[in-house]
Amino acid sequence: MVFSFLDPALKFFHQRADISIPLLLGGESMSDAFNAALSALGSLSRKMDVTANNIANVNTNSFKKSRAEFEDVYPSGVKVSISRVDTPGDALPFDEKGKEQESSNVNLAEELVNLITTQHAFAANIKTITTENEMRKTLLDTIA
Repeated sequence: MVFSFLDPALKFFHQRADISIPLLLGGESMSDAFNAALSALGSLSRKMDVTANNIANVNTNSFKKSRAEFEDVYPSGVKVSISRVDTPGDALPFDEKGKEQESSNVNLAEELVNLITTQHAFAANIKTITTENEMRKTLLDTIA
């Protein structure tokens, strides 16, 4: 699992999930929100990797940028698909062998916006996990 530091918490929550206490909001269990947020964090991490690779290659001639696209997965999760964007970059002068060259098709401003958007989505999913943790603690304190 990508988030190994969460393994003890996951084991604790999954053991307690056998109690079958519904959230009473749409009939979903509390662990559905946790699992969806955890899945989103993994996908957002992959998106961050793709964006970092694009930024690192912004000045590499003929480099083609990649895009990470998210898709909902049943019952509660997010799947990421990475695809290459084949739009051509700007034309450059011919090289010493007379071969035509093109610049990278990476737009640095677009990639920085992607980073900011990913940062906010990451923070929102962390808040979901934190809130669920607090709800479980309150619930277990109430039961005990």
